[in-house]
Amino acid sequence: MKSVSLTALGLAVALQGTSVWAGGPVVIEDTEEVVAEKPATSIGILPILIGIVVICAIACDQDDETPPTPRL
Repeated sequence: MKSVSLTALGLAVALQGTSVWAGGPVVIEDTEEVVAEKPATSIGILPILIGIVVICAIACDQDDETPPTPRL
């Protein structure tokens, strides 16, 4: 009975020892997403609106005084 239990114990230790070393290398993948940048040619709408306002302010200038009429 003693030899059976020693054999079973030896077999259990041998099987556990091999499962500890099983598996191989652990590979960790990057989960960071790559975000594509905007192309440099897209300028947006704000500079266009500012340009329109400036052009309109110059063209629609109502501050001009009429020249005085000569008195007779």
